[in-house]
Amino acid sequence: MCGIAGWVDFARDVRQEGQTLEAITRTMACRGPDAEGMWADEHAALGHRRLSIIDLDGGRQPMTAEEDGRVLACLTYSGEVYNFQELRQELVTRGHRFRTRSDTEVVLRGYLEWGEGLVDRLNGMYAFTVWDVREQTLLLVRDRMGVKPLYYFPTPDGVVFGSEPKAILGHPAVPRKVTAEGLREVLEMVKTPEHAVFSGMHEVRPGQLVRISRAGIAKRAYWALEAREHTDELDTTIATVRGLLEDIVGRQTIADVPLCSLLSGGLDSSAITALAHQKLMQRGEGPVRSFSVDFAEHGGQFVADPVRGTSDTPFVHDLVRHIGAEHSEVLIDSAQLADPELRASVLRALDLPPAYWGDMWPSLYRLFQAVRARSTVALSGESADEVFGGYRWFFDPEAVEAQTFPWLTSATGKYFDGKSLFDPGLLQKLDMPGFLRDSYAQAVAEAPALPGEGATDRRMRQMSYVNLTRFVQTLLDRKDRMSMAVGLEVRVPFCDHRLVEYVFNVPWEMKSFDGREKSLLRAATKDLLPESIVQRVKSPYPTTQDPAYEQGLRRALATMLDGSASPALPLLDQAAARRLLDTPVGDMSAQYDRSGLEMALGVNSWLSAYDIVLDL
Repeated sequence: MCGIAGWVDFARDVRQEGQTLEAITRTMACRGPDAEGMWADEHAALGHRRLSIIDLDGGRQPMTAEEDGRVLACLTYSGEVYNFQELRQELVTRGHRFRTRSDTEVVLRGYLEWGEGLVDRLNGMYAFTVWDVREQTLLLVRDRMGVKPLYYFPTPDGVVFGSEPKAILGHPAVPRKVTAEGLREVLEMVKTPEHAVFSGMHEVRPGQLVRISRAGIAKRAYWALEAREHTDELDTTIATVRGLLEDIVGRQTIADVPLCSLLSGGLDSSAITALAHQKLMQRGEGPVRSFSVDFAEHGGQFVADPVRGTSDTPFVHDLVRHIGAEHSEVLIDSAQLADPELRASVLRALDLPPAYWGDMWPSLYRLFQAVRARSTVALSGESADEVFGGYRWFFDPEAVEAQTFPWLTSATGKYFDGKSLFDPGLLQKLDMPGFLRDSYAQAVAEAPALPGEGATDRRMRQMSYVNLTRFVQTLLDRKDRMSMAVGLEVRVPFCDHRLVEYVFNVPWEMKSFDGREKSLLRAATKDLLPESIVQRVKSPYPTTQDPAYEQGLRRALATMLDGSASPALPLLDQAAARRLLDTPVGDMSAQYDRSGLEMALGVNSWLSAYDIVLDL
């Protein structure tokens, strides 16, 4: 896993601007702590920071392909291609010669052989750019599910690009401006494809390639979810899911560095951990290492709330005993999650204010720090809920029928509302309801339909589509930024496009054949798991219940309200903020407002640290 950065300028010789290339490349140091590389042609400058995973000695970047002493193309690449060994063999039969064992060189040579057609052959999580010296064009490519990020900023004579906004913002040609459009994206739990919060900046859409030439910018979707008839009966469907998972996890447990699994004791992470353990033991590399997280003050004091009915720890222990994993538990001090220095680290990693359930971000950061001390690669159960239908809103008639994003309905929606402390006049000016309405209409209009499909299956297909193309992107971004901030690569087997395509087209009645969430996944993996986990009801990533955390946030809000230089003050409903401070800590209504408290603090820190110019 790595960080990439660079730019193309057809009007100047960028070889004279080495300091700028060095500066923007070093913004990606967190993503690639092991090595740094830079390369420049007359009109293209490419930078790379490397986290070494495969072929530790080879695979240095930017990587060039040459012929008769002449550079044909240069690649800067982030991610993993899990079928690179098969592609390498095919390329060898076509006459290509390799200098390294890395998947990086396979991608570069694949581009020389197949051009843009390379993307149809890749299986993995990746974001990369290729500067074709022969054609004087830059190609930006992002994986099908958007596991790895990639942004770009068009300029009058080219483009600036990077794995994260910070790389682009490090270029002197890029302003730090945010308009109403960008602020809407910050305040609402909605992620519009291709939109970046910063004015003029774009995110390469999952499954998209962007080609930049003297003629301008051309975009093409090389992959999207399609509606196809599902003809397999139930037993075959379950067996197919299991077969896919075994192949996926087998591929994703290949690494030249220590590998582990993130374990919550839920169905998703337990299935991945058990499968990984099985594969590692078969290869004589086991047992699997696993890591879980809990809060030091929970102990036996866990209290169920409207979202989380059970503590993770007992289920984690059940799985560890069942398979014999080498397990470590990471205990987090809740009070430290409000530490300004830690929250500043989270902000620097994200380049945006942390959204919803703000303590998840610093707790993930701390978890990944602890994991990184012993492993470089971790497997995660992220995205199973979107793929298999695991969230409660898939089974909530109100959410299913609502003409809005399902996670913004029902009791759960209260946890995703970060606007409660913002000025009503500002929210009216931003027209947040109109923004939600338009965003949802765009998402549903994209959703494919099968001719003759029944109303229930069509509606549930739409539900799956908006979860797989909107909601999951926020979760993948969170995991990517918090892990890469500490130099940890997190792999997400449930995002393998073959599995996503197959399950997307399974009729809802079959997806929920036992009347519960994630029926197919449960049936496909139950033989690997203890009964307690097979029967466990979904519980999201844990959040702290320690009043010390909220007390820390309230102290920060009080300081912010008393500081005339706080840049977010004009955006807030200060009376509402002071009323919140007067509410007793632990009051459930205040708990629902904690997202608003988190967002107010986050926006203030973001505007200050990034020197943002708001143009509303």
